[in-house]
Amino acid sequence: MTEPGAAETQDLPAIAERGAAAAPAASRRTSLLVTLVLGGLTAVPPLSMDMYLPALPQVTAALHSPAATVQLTLTTCLAGMALGQMIVGPMSDKWGRRRPLLAGMVVYILATALCAIATNAELLIAFRLLQGLAGAAGIVIARAVVRDLYDGVAMARFFSTLMLISGVAPVVAPLIGGQILRLTDWRGVFVVLTAVGVALTLLVWRKLDETLPPARRHSGGLGQTLRTMRDLLADRVFSGYVLVGAFAFAALFAYISASPFVVQEIYGASPQIFSLLFGINSVGLVAVGQINGKLLVGRVGLDKVLGTGLALTAVAATALLLMSAGVFGPVGLVPMAAGLFVLMASMGLVMPSTNTLALLRTPHAAGSASALLGTSTFLLGSVASPLVGIAGERTAVPMALVQLSCAVLALVSFLGMCRPWQRRKESNGSTAGERTRL
Repeated sequence: MTEPGAAETQDLPAIAERGAAAAPAASRRTSLLVTLVLGGLTAVPPLSMDMYLPALPQVTAALHSPAATVQLTLTTCLAGMALGQMIVGPMSDKWGRRRPLLAGMVVYILATALCAIATNAELLIAFRLLQGLAGAAGIVIARAVVRDLYDGVAMARFFSTLMLISGVAPVVAPLIGGQILRLTDWRGVFVVLTAVGVALTLLVWRKLDETLPPARRHSGGLGQTLRTMRDLLADRVFSGYVLVGAFAFAALFAYISASPFVVQEIYGASPQIFSLLFGINSVGLVAVGQINGKLLVGRVGLDKVLGTGLALTAVAATALLLMSAGVFGPVGLVPMAAGLFVLMASMGLVMPSTNTLALLRTPHAAGSASALLGTSTFLLGSVASPLVGIAGERTAVPMALVQLSCAVLALVSFLGMCRPWQRRKESNGSTAGERTRL
């Protein structure tokens, strides 16, 4: 009997043709404006995180709180985005994409405005949690919409296109954050985020049509949702890709969470220099993502691309750990920045490939599958955040150690659960003479 995801081991153009025939929505194509809207929705998490990063030391001083407490404003926002996806994803499978998305964006606007007027760290943590819960609607439904509209090669390429659009957010966000701090204080960051939320909500309301027709919606309640989740997790290969994506993102978030203190406190860089370095690293992620989408997809197997990205992540994390531990003697900011650049750029191979390979297996429950992908990613990211601060603010060893551990676990999940070579062998046995793409 063929595995649920056996189709992914076959020629990707053939998958796309069959997907278009099987799912009426798969033949649709998006306008440039809708593509930009979807990219903006996937940019909600990096906007919410990265624009705020240069302000972390200032928030620590302004609210008279230790760095570990202020880092919880990142952790709770990330945890909220994880839990919110588990709620909104299944809702979108039942009620369609538009209504849950609009409701989530309205709450995101309100929560972000409340962050701007928080008077102490505890209130800011609570409002950031609400902001994350609501902001989850954008990213989980954007992925589900892509699965509604595309399949196979087209889906892989569209995810790379979204990375180009959403990748502008981590490039621009810390730069904007740094400039906002020159004009006002950290509260101004949340005022700008509120305005961004309003603009996105208006665009969704006016320009994003419903992509899940009533005939393809689930009518069940909580029991049906739980059964769907159980069935998805019972698929070993799908679960493997979920873990790969989650551990890879945890390595990335260890950098996101720790880098403001590593770059500014340990290496003495200004908020503007930190923002510039963060932007350069984000450009690397976007550039590699575009190389993946334009040159590799359809020519090189997605599993090969994913394996290469994971290997690069592990190599970069190893180099960062050796440098931060003093194995090469004292090192300056430039070598550490180079290691962080490679680690972040490798995500341009890992993220689109992981999303595509996982969602190829789940056309019947794209919202729930997207929720599982996003929730696991953000949950492990929220765990990585406090771990990097365990040894204080004077060493980069915890950051590098967490990154390396996560990279190794991602590789183990890929090799132990996804087993791409095994699926290629099974496909060759059942479809002799067909060229394997994945």
